[in-house]
Amino acid sequence: MSKVNGLKRATKVITIRIDEELNDNLDKMNKRIGITKTNLIKHYLGLSKYLIKQKSVLQSLNDRDLVVVKRSFLRNLIERLDESEQLNFGDKLGVFINDIARIYGKQEDLLYKVDFCDNLGYLSSIIDDDDNLLVVRKFGPKKFVEAFLWRLFEQKELDPNYIEEEMKGNKSLRQKYKNQIKESGISSSHYSYEFAKIPENSNEKK
Repeated sequence: MSKVNGLKRATKVITIRIDEELNDNLDKMNKRIGITKTNLIKHYLGLSKYLIKQKSVLQSLNDRDLVVVKRSFLRNLIERLDESEQLNFGDKLGVFINDIARIYGKQEDLLYKVDFCDNLGYLSSIIDDDDNLLVVRKFGPKKFVEAFLWRLFEQKELDPNYIEEEMKGNKSLRQKYKNQIKESGISSSHYSYEFAKIPENSNEKK
């Protein structure tokens, strides 16, 4: 995500008081992951750009309650769904991200939305030198990813008929699907599509 990070920003100094137990825990954590305590604290404070943390509640920026689960557990659940449900679930996740982007005036800003997903752990991705978004295949099954990315980039629902059950024996539908989705095949370990490109000025895409 080199197009998102690395920019110099104005900084402020803040002072907070924490109890000894939390301080000791930060010391243990920074040694565990091998970074300074300052950078560790910055990482945690940086999460405020992506979620809201109260004493016993974790929420999205549009006030939806969140829970933390293992990524592999979530992926296994999605893979157990049939293709139609995978499409539906991918679309709903895309709507969720678009809604948050809309609240903050970033609906057309693709870099913002991809960075948001990256920081929430929704997907591991890179942007290559040709502005293609490459999503690690471990993110989820193909139909789920296609529906999610289509909603993210095109801001509309992917045709629910784009499943194997509907396309089997229907050459015109399958050709329509191939023409619209257009897999790039850039990497065998990543999903990549011609529509999932992020131009320099991503907020001017539409």
